[in-house]
Amino acid sequence: MSGANLSVSSSSRRAGRGRIDKRHAILDAAFVVFAREGYGKASVDAIADEAGVAKPTLYNHFGGKEDLFREAMAAAAAEQATAKSLAVVAGLASDVEDLSGVLADVGYRLLLCHSSDEAWALRRLLYAEISRFPELFDTVWGHGPNQLSEALADRLARLALAGRLRLTDPVRAAEQFVALLTGPLEGRTVLGTRTVSDDELRATVAAAVGTFISAFAVAVE
Repeated sequence: MSGANLSVSSSSRRAGRGRIDKRHAILDAAFVVFAREGYGKASVDAIADEAGVAKPTLYNHFGGKEDLFREAMAAAAAEQATAKSLAVVAGLASDVEDLSGVLADVGYRLLLCHSSDEAWALRRLLYAEISRFPELFDTVWGHGPNQLSEALADRLARLALAGRLRLTDPVRAAEQFVALLTGPLEGRTVLGTRTVSDDELRATVAAAVGTFISAFAVAVE
């Protein structure tokens, strides 16, 4: 292959990479603006300014404000699930000695993910705009809670096979564990508008793990 061809190939790759990076920057900026202003008040001009791109560039990547909102919500949900919560669940091994301690550690880190500013902003936007964009529930659920439940169910099933848990339905057990962790925070944080202390988070985790262990753990002799 000639040097000229190599140069063209490298330029094409850089151009493709640049387009992907710009798209990600627009999605990140869109989520910031939607979270700050709400869907109704957010403008394409404000999003373009936040992303540092020209308005026509934004339209070249996305069809308009509605499409941008849908994709920004999906991207934010995917980030919450894949980069954070799923990574936490991956640390739940089946050969642990201190099951309560490990579940407490996993639960605490899951609550940190759940109660991050980005996670609360995502849920508040979903609650606020679900009537306008009813399909968003399936989009956000598919990227976030559903993936988390499936990944956690897999880990709990392994613990059951190892004789540490009594389970007939790992998926339901995973949903119940997550509900025990996250349910109390909705009210205590007033949908993320009130900051809870680390002690409150840890107390919530301790109560959740205690209930879960009582229901599902096999006594170690």
